Amino acid sequence: MRLSLYIFAFFCVILNFSCQNKTADSAESSVAVVDSAELKRKEERIRKDIKADIKAALIDEVMQKKLAQGFNGNVLIAQKDVIVYEKAFGYANFKDTIRNGLQSKFQLASLSKTFTAVAVMKLTEQGKLGLDNTVKDYFPDFPYDGVTIRSLLCHRSGLPFYQYTFDKMVRGEKIYPTNQNMMQWFAKAQPVPPIFNLPDHFFSYNNTNFAILAALVEKVSGKSFDEYMRENIFLPIGMKNSFIATTKNDSININRTYGYQFGQRLPKDYYDDITGDKGVYSTVEDLLKYYTALKNNTLITKESFKEMVLPRSFEHPGLRNYGYGFRLWVNAKQQTDYIYHTGWWKGYNTIMFFDLREDFVIILLSNRYNRSVYNIKEIVDIMHGGKQSSVEENILDE
Repeated sequence: MRLSLYIFAFFCVILNFSCQNKTADSAESSVAVVDSAELKRKEERIRKDIKADIKAALIDEVMQKKLAQGFNGNVLIAQKDVIVYEKAFGYANFKDTIRNGLQSKFQLASLSKTFTAVAVMKLTEQGKLGLDNTVKDYFPDFPYDGVTIRSLLCHRSGLPFYQYTFDKMVRGEKIYPTNQNMMQWFAKAQPVPPIFNLPDHFFSYNNTNFAILAALVEKVSGKSFDEYMRENIFLPIGMKNSFIATTKNDSININRTYGYQFGQRLPKDYYDDITGDKGVYSTVEDLLKYYTALKNNTLITKESFKEMVLPRSFEHPGLRNYGYGFRLWVNAKQQTDYIYHTGWWKGYNTIMFFDLREDFVIILLSNRYNRSVYNIKEIVDIMHGGKQSSVEENILDE
């Protein structure tokens, strides 16, 4: 009899525990449904407020013109956390007739420089790099004095171009150098390759600057550039489909595109394994996450980002300028209106262009070279509600 009472009591406890769990699960489920519904209502309010449907129709007209001009790739345009327009066009692989999808991964070319700059600012916040330290502070055999991290970030180092300096050796010996190989070559070159300008004297856009910055990221973090970027930049903000070209992670090949120019698929280039100046593979949706992280200061602090988008080159008066890894479109008062970067490498050409004042971002990624990628004035005007912007029709400045 006593044993039966114990068994009965045991099953009562289990039943009560189960009921409590079901009640809790039901409550959580109800909250999730309410939250989801509220988010949907909020999105609908924003879409109505920004006239998203009208903008989407107008943007589609622009994209149809780009298609007629040969555009092949993906586009995503968003405002206030709402995707206004998103489509995939053409082929990732023409030979096998594999079409581009929204998860297709594109080589970002020089748009990759923005990620390198963010990594440097993150390491600076942690005290692992100093913007006013020189390259020689980290690579004592580097043959050039006075080249600061700051001067690399804003293309004011005056250094020679690595592609031309070592091109004869690389192509003659069919070498695929890394960033660390490049640093060793600069250290050992005899005679020392001549500089173009003294550091901090003149703006000169130069891939060498960001290839060195990637080498510095590797040196101070003790990780490969790919490992550092995946662990500290991509994955923390949910960019699960983004990689550096040198990754050993085979999932980069899932939905990977190939670059085409003059009707030909381009093979791997001898300089593809030098990264930082290029080399990020990503998707339009991952880049939207990147934009959101930048504006919300979840990757680097507000102060660091503000420093990155401060104009720093005034030798050529005009609307275009450069900060740390970002191109800038400034107004007559030399204040930043738009932040962007373009890219062009081995059949790929790209642009990411955003306005923090009205909170919109324009992303176009192409894997078949086509200059229409850079003609975004019509889209910018649409995002401003039809008002004329100061942006030129073609903003290519590679």
